[in-house]
Amino acid sequence: MTKTGKTYVIAEAGVNHNGDIALAKQLIDVAVEAKADAVKFQTFDASALVTKATPKAKYQVKNTGLDDGQHAMLAKLELSNEAHLELFKYCKQKEIAFMSTAFDVQSLAFLSQFDMPFIKIPSGEIRNALLLWHAARVGKPLIISSGMATLGDIDFALAFIQYSRSNTTPPSSEQEIMQYRATALNAGEKLNDVTLLHCTSEYPTPLHQANLNSMAQLAATFDIDVGFSDHTLSVVTPSAAVALGAVCIEKHFTLSREMEGPDHLCSLEPKELCDMISMIRDTEMSLGRTVKFPQPNEFETQKIARQRIVAKHEIGEGALFTEENLTTARSPIGICASEYWRFIGQTASRNYIAMEPVCQFKSQ
Repeated sequence: MTKTGKTYVIAEAGVNHNGDIALAKQLIDVAVEAKADAVKFQTFDASALVTKATPKAKYQVKNTGLDDGQHAMLAKLELSNEAHLELFKYCKQKEIAFMSTAFDVQSLAFLSQFDMPFIKIPSGEIRNALLLWHAARVGKPLIISSGMATLGDIDFALAFIQYSRSNTTPPSSEQEIMQYRATALNAGEKLNDVTLLHCTSEYPTPLHQANLNSMAQLAATFDIDVGFSDHTLSVVTPSAAVALGAVCIEKHFTLSREMEGPDHLCSLEPKELCDMISMIRDTEMSLGRTVKFPQPNEFETQKIARQRIVAKHEIGEGALFTEENLTTARSPIGICASEYWRFIGQTASRNYIAMEPVCQFKSQ
């Protein structure tokens, strides 16, 4: 997803449809109105994803006001296969890319039938060797979120993907994939179709934990395209990430933060999503190139904005130019003020009135 001037913006609907396909379609409409590039959902089988004994995360308890366990919560948020197909068709009709994140192998296999632009690896699955293997084998470009991850976790995921893309059987050990990656890197091989998203898995993320500057470390360490999966409630942080080089932005959104569910409170509302994407496009437009040079219209401004050498008061022919009779002022004609000291001590070749541009002196 190498940056070509336009940041890829994924509007993350996630599970904010609350299991209702009508709400899911409204979320698609919001993403289209905001001019996102893709709208993304989440695909999972709660019974395959989580044991019934697994508690909710702290933020999920806080956001839902109930600790009835992850299984009970997620079971209410599943979308049927038929619903997925209907949403895919609706996205196609609305001319927005359909995406969904698979959290288990069966869900990934199901999603593979859809023409999605990317396969997304969520933060929690960055060390899930089973899911990484099957995701890499699909043959689509990958997006990996790095919430909660150390550099070692990220290196593992990238190494596993690099191995999986070139081998027909799974690796027997972590050492095998790291050795393969070392060989590939020494040969100059790059993961050109993998984008790594910086992410903080706190919902919502306080601004002081956004840590956007770490994107530079990720890009330099892994020689890879980077983006930002943003869980702050700010509409500004994605633009800041774009200014720092993000090629992809992913942001949760909802119809209303007043709705019940685990992710609504950390999501943008429709107008905020529109504002965020508009800010991103303005940021892209304003970034320009990495070379300093005057813009075309600046040359016209330059003519009247820069000062030139002028007579401070009347100067007679043959008089010496001094600091007492020579100054600078804005003028559309004349010698640039950068030449001021070259004129001091020279002889006026003609008469000048006050504030008249001084154009030449007598040769000594």
